[in-house]
Amino acid sequence: MSGEILSSTTLQQLYETDFAEWLDTTAQLLKQRRFTELDLDNLIEEIEALGRSDKREIRSRLIKLLSHLLKYTYQPEKRSKSWISTILEQRRQISLVLEDSPSLKNYVTEVFVSCYERARRDAADETELAIDLFPKSCPFAEADVLTDGWLPNL
Repeated sequence: MSGEILSSTTLQQLYETDFAEWLDTTAQLLKQRRFTELDLDNLIEEIEALGRSDKREIRSRLIKLLSHLLKYTYQPEKRSKSWISTILEQRRQISLVLEDSPSLKNYVTEVFVSCYERARRDAADETELAIDLFPKSCPFAEADVLTDGWLPNL
């Protein structure tokens, strides 16, 4: 690919047949500032997907974290190192995403309530406890949920 000119059609076909090669070729074109040869439609789609991926990861990990905090609170007799490990790991992974993308801290706040609603259903399903046992509004402060080492007091 050193000096050959690629058509956007060729690059679009490469996107469909060999994603890794498409990535390598796209990176090379960007480094060489050969912008007119880029497959812009797929490049834009992939960049947007990166942002969605981080948001999806935050939501997924926050739901799991809140669910485990609920189980920890409402099933004290079943607490385990595994639950605490899961709580710590979810916080760690959320923190890593936020280190790379600090602007997503606002996103955590934006989705906190909806993640709690999902976590409440998940906790009820996993524990086989009545969903009404778990508060409709999150009993934990967002700052506490994300604080290393914090666990709910009974």
